[in-house]
Amino acid sequence: MAPTPQERRAARHQLGTDTDAPGVRRGPSAGRKKPITVEAIISMAFAMIEEEGFEALTMRRLATALETGPSSLYAHVVNKDDLDELLIGRLCARIDLPEPDPAQWRQQITGVCTQLRDQYLRYPGISRAAFAAAPSDLDTLRVGEGLLAILLAGGIPPQAAAWAMDSLMLYVNAYSLELSMAGKRHERGDGAWVVERDELLRRFAALPDAYPQTRRYAEELTAGSTHDRFDFTLGLMLDGIESARSRQ
Repeated sequence: MAPTPQERRAARHQLGTDTDAPGVRRGPSAGRKKPITVEAIISMAFAMIEEEGFEALTMRRLATALETGPSSLYAHVVNKDDLDELLIGRLCARIDLPEPDPAQWRQQITGVCTQLRDQYLRYPGISRAAFAAAPSDLDTLRVGEGLLAILLAGGIPPQAAAWAMDSLMLYVNAYSLELSMAGKRHERGDGAWVVERDELLRRFAALPDAYPQTRRYAEELTAGSTHDRFDFTLGLMLDGIESARSRQ
């Protein structure tokens, strides 16, 4: 008997394996369509997110794109949360983790976080799936393991390293989600929420006298690209993390 989706999920977490027996198609088109597998489900889900964003992904729409019914998907994944976990795991599997180098730990942390950011931004909104979920997929845990190893090699105390790893991943998730949301609003032409820098400067200049600092430092507040801010914030976080080493 083929393993159930629940059993396959448990196997992924315990052994890093996932027995994926193809689903049997029935009806007149059974011989003409590719079988339903976990990999086919994941591939189609990524294609949908890349084209329309994470919010567009539902089990019903995914089933329609695969020319099957939702029940066929549930023969391979437990539910939408299980699918989300698989998607984040697949993204994390693409991250190259360096051998921890005490002399290069800051650069290595920045490199891993940048890779993760770029994977999330390729699939708009997908980092939403990483929030409020305890990581259990082995590929996702692998990235956390890699970050923790780099921090420890850099001399960061274990408790500070553990919390720092969590904070870094949370920041990357949030940054990627905000940028994806802004991009979607811009595509929709929602000018009420997403404006160009010149328009933002004009709005700041028109503020009443109760906002003197915002008016005075409007150039600084709107300066730089989004990724400049990403690098700056990571630098601030790493400065704070490094200070924990000197306090031990």
